[in-house]
Amino acid sequence: MVGRIIEGPDDIAEGVDWLSRHDKRFAQAYEMTGELPLRRNPEGFAQLLGAIVSQQVSVASARAIWGRVQAAGLHSPEAVRGATDEDLRACGLSRPKLRYARALAEADLDFTALRLMSDDQIITQLIELPGIGRWTAEIYAMFSLGRADVFAHNDLALQESWRLLFEQENRPNEREMRAIAAAWSPWRAVAARLLWAYYHVAKGREGIR
Repeated sequence: MVGRIIEGPDDIAEGVDWLSRHDKRFAQAYEMTGELPLRRNPEGFAQLLGAIVSQQVSVASARAIWGRVQAAGLHSPEAVRGATDEDLRACGLSRPKLRYARALAEADLDFTALRLMSDDQIITQLIELPGIGRWTAEIYAMFSLGRADVFAHNDLALQESWRLLFEQENRPNEREMRAIAAAWSPWRAVAARLLWAYYHVAKGREGIR
């Protein structure tokens, strides 16, 4: 079943209000961050390819590589299928990401059908593709499909932001973060936005592209 969809700022505000009433530390974080970005992206191939580009590199590196991919016009399935390996490597794609880009271009995903699936079904469908793990699937569900109750549990910036905000000595691992974030349902995607924004304030650098 399709749950709550984040369409605009009012949805973000509702989620922040719920989280702030749920735990005063979210209210404190929001006082520091101010209004949160909506972060709604288009659906489709380019967004998934961009998420693959962002895997395991800094935000600055991800932006630079994605800028070169766009400048080269290699952000459609047809363009990727027609590109040489040298074309893709020139944009900064590693050898594994080059393979993942080609696999995605050949997959012929039904993006309209994804929109009608439950959160779990979306993630299950996407992680069947080479190079798309849970983080990439969760990012797509949150930002391109607007799912309000999805969280990127293995995101290091989110884990570190939680450690700082909740004044813990150790950063949680993915399993621990999953258990922690369960308490923030049905607004886990807003909690993620708030934690990314808090990470930027606390660390002075971006946590997500």
